[in-house]
Amino acid sequence: MYRKFSADNIFTGHQILPGNFALITDAAGVVIDIADKKDAGEGIETFTGLLTPGFVNAHCHLELSHMKGYIPEKTGLIDFILKVVFDRHADEETILCAITNAENEMLQNGIVAVGDICNNTLTIPQKLKGNILYHNFIEASGFPPSVADARFKRSVDFYNAYAAVFHHNSIVPHAPYSVSPELFDCINNFSGNQVLTIHNQEVPAENELFKKKQGDFLNMYRQMNMDISFFTPSDKSSLQTYLPLLSKYKSLLLVHNVDTTAEDIRFAKQQSMQQQSSLYFCLCPNANQYISGAMPDVSLLLKEQCNIILGTDSLASNHQLNILEEIKTLQKHFPEVPLLIMLQWATINGAAALQMDNMLGSFDKNKKPGVVLIEGLYNEVLESSAVATRLF
Repeated sequence: MYRKFSADNIFTGHQILPGNFALITDAAGVVIDIADKKDAGEGIETFTGLLTPGFVNAHCHLELSHMKGYIPEKTGLIDFILKVVFDRHADEETILCAITNAENEMLQNGIVAVGDICNNTLTIPQKLKGNILYHNFIEASGFPPSVADARFKRSVDFYNAYAAVFHHNSIVPHAPYSVSPELFDCINNFSGNQVLTIHNQEVPAENELFKKKQGDFLNMYRQMNMDISFFTPSDKSSLQTYLPLLSKYKSLLLVHNVDTTAEDIRFAKQQSMQQQSSLYFCLCPNANQYISGAMPDVSLLLKEQCNIILGTDSLASNHQLNILEEIKTLQKHFPEVPLLIMLQWATINGAAALQMDNMLGSFDKNKKPGVVLIEGLYNEVLESSAVATRLF
């Protein structure tokens, strides 16, 4: 038994086809073919809009869903971090309910896979339902070298809990300003860490810290009663300081990249080439707008021929978990970027970054990528009212 879908256009994961084609799947959603409608037979379901493979949300914090609306907008990254660190605790029932609602929101918005940051095991019950495919990024943090062993052991305990029931898991560094070289070394040498991610250069203060030991992060450490007398600035950007400490990954997702320069990009690409690994720059524009009102330099990333992927970040830093809304924001700020390119970021690129492109990201035969309908397009530009709906 087959299902057959047609619309004004079909985005295959690689190109946009006109409306005379039909997508054919089996009853389970596995792609059989894309055929000319005149050869596809009867029973074609016809829609107004554009059909696309399901979206990949490459960066999310599902466990923070209960913090939706709690942190004021545009207070800056330091205040945001302090709020998350000190105020994230709530009763377990509230957290679990928020996780369920957030996943349902992602499902409705056409998201089929998520790179999810995990600092505890509270998302496991919802993920066991199998509604969405997850790569669980177990986050390790600890800036003082003295805490590296204890923090890493805790991360390994969480990793083991996830690995007991899920296939896609890694232990990853939180951010350059929260992970010591000693902890980076533990992460780098952990077996099975094929896919890594890190919050990268989210604000200019991050580079200030590593270049001169100046800037807003010093205030954050004071408020956290953290002695950083051990820290010596490198006179280099944060990326150029920490990236040599990671040498064994197969896929690396750099998240945010608001203060990333061309020199940083070339440095990262050179290391990736030497390691024969893949490098991705993950954009979360609505979170950047929410936290600091900033935007990544997409034009620079394109000029440097970067592999770009998309994420939503958390409901603590976003009004919704919706990849289409991220694309709308990018179109508003970078109207010169074709929708085709952004859809590739949201589908096949994200799937490749999470090493799931053998099953997701495109309508290639034998994949099961989900089928999503985008309504509200005019000349391949998303209207403000455009919506994405999961059909399969």
